[in-house]
Amino acid sequence: MYSQQRSIMSIAAQTDASRNTVKRYLKTFKGSGFTFEEVNALNDKELEDFFGKSRESPLTTRMQSMLRCFPRVDKELKRTGVNRHMLWEAYRKEFPDGYQYSQFCFYYNQWKARVNPTMHMDHKVGDKLYVDYAGEKLSFTDKETGEVIPVEVFVAILGASQLTYVEAVMSQQKEDFIAACENTLHYIGGVPDAIVPDNLKAAVTKSSRYEPTLNETFEDFADHYGTTILPARAYRPRDKALVEGAVKIMYTRIYAPLNKVTYYSLAELNIAIQEALEVHNSQLLKGRNYSRRLQFEEIERQMLAPLPVLRYQFKKQFYAKVMKNGHVNLGSDKHYYSVPYRYIGKRVKLLYSQSIVEVFSNYERIALHKRIKSPYSYTTDDDHMASTHRFVTEWTPDKFLSWGASIHEDVRLYILKILDRKQHPEQAYKSCVGILSLAKKAGNERLATACRRALGYGIHNYKTIQQILENKMDNYEESVFADELPMPNHDNIRGEDYYK
Repeated sequence: MYSQQRSIMSIAAQTDASRNTVKRYLKTFKGSGFTFEEVNALNDKELEDFFGKSRESPLTTRMQSMLRCFPRVDKELKRTGVNRHMLWEAYRKEFPDGYQYSQFCFYYNQWKARVNPTMHMDHKVGDKLYVDYAGEKLSFTDKETGEVIPVEVFVAILGASQLTYVEAVMSQQKEDFIAACENTLHYIGGVPDAIVPDNLKAAVTKSSRYEPTLNETFEDFADHYGTTILPARAYRPRDKALVEGAVKIMYTRIYAPLNKVTYYSLAELNIAIQEALEVHNSQLLKGRNYSRRLQFEEIERQMLAPLPVLRYQFKKQFYAKVMKNGHVNLGSDKHYYSVPYRYIGKRVKLLYSQSIVEVFSNYERIALHKRIKSPYSYTTDDDHMASTHRFVTEWTPDKFLSWGASIHEDVRLYILKILDRKQHPEQAYKSCVGILSLAKKAGNERLATACRRALGYGIHNYKTIQQILENKMDNYEESVFADELPMPNHDNIRGEDYYK
């Protein structure tokens, strides 16, 4: 441009450089005696050597003093609650004629880039949501006991707009972690393309540099919301530098005011967090005329995928063996659910939520039922039953009837009643086995008498026979049952003398 007779002012404007910088380069060029064509033919290394000396200038005492502070500044910034402004104030106390805050930050960034270079990341709108837990905990006080209960603090931030979400949770377990992630998605009103967590156990079962193993429940949560999980590399905090930075800001803007007040429940604490969070998201970004909230509404909200109609139902898992009656027992409810008869004797996995129960074998779902919490009862799909397919197993109604007849006719009749009262014979198999097995303990004669008594009551289940035998009610005379059973001895029964 100088060879084209352009002025120093226009060159400075065109190259976005200061006039003094342009003058310095031109001075070097004029003093060299080379033509423009000769200088233009130089490669990058030769140009560096040619013009490099013109940029170098001896460091002033003032600059040297500040540079000596930077290693300590870098170390102090890693501490909780410490920020640049605080360290700059300490620097000015030590060097009253030192640089102003903006220059201090500018030169610190330059120094930081030289000693610890990082890659700048441009975040696409609607692309990633970074999530993490803060290192420091908050707490609330139990009103009744006065106990101070520490709680974890979950932090999430969108990459492009930097809209932030914060919530206090009781633990870092997957139940609390997934609930906090779900609350974040509903807070921002949409779903990003990916969620970037740390390598905590609630998100990643086994960390790996190339292919980490995700927690099954967290992966199921991501599938429900139509997003992807991209765990950060282990021991690579820069992969989620945004959320690391957000945590540091939260220490100043949320922790500081909240620590001055006592809260008496987790809900009360979270209300206070939300109030402080809204102030943070609505505050103008430094050096800009817009806030995180404004930036989110303008550029990112419309790029998020819509939320599903239903919230995610957290699922727990339970392993069980399929019984010979074609059912599996969900231990927490003591309820039985049917599976296809071909899986009898195999070990299966049950995934259950508040409303449904799914049964899996070798990663294939083999049964789906509505969850019923009534204990010792059955939920049966007709298509699962062996009798529907004329499949003969070790346990059949005929086998139980023959077994009962070998003990006594009354036992056979009682077994028949139990089989008849079930929609599917397989549902009654365990009751039949239980009743017939009592012959080993009580003997055939007592069991036959107990079945005869129970037939007279019109009650047909295992518990009735068990109670008759345990209370020795099979030894009572027939006339006793016709009139009135004697009152059993019990500590809580006062007796007729009490009322005289």
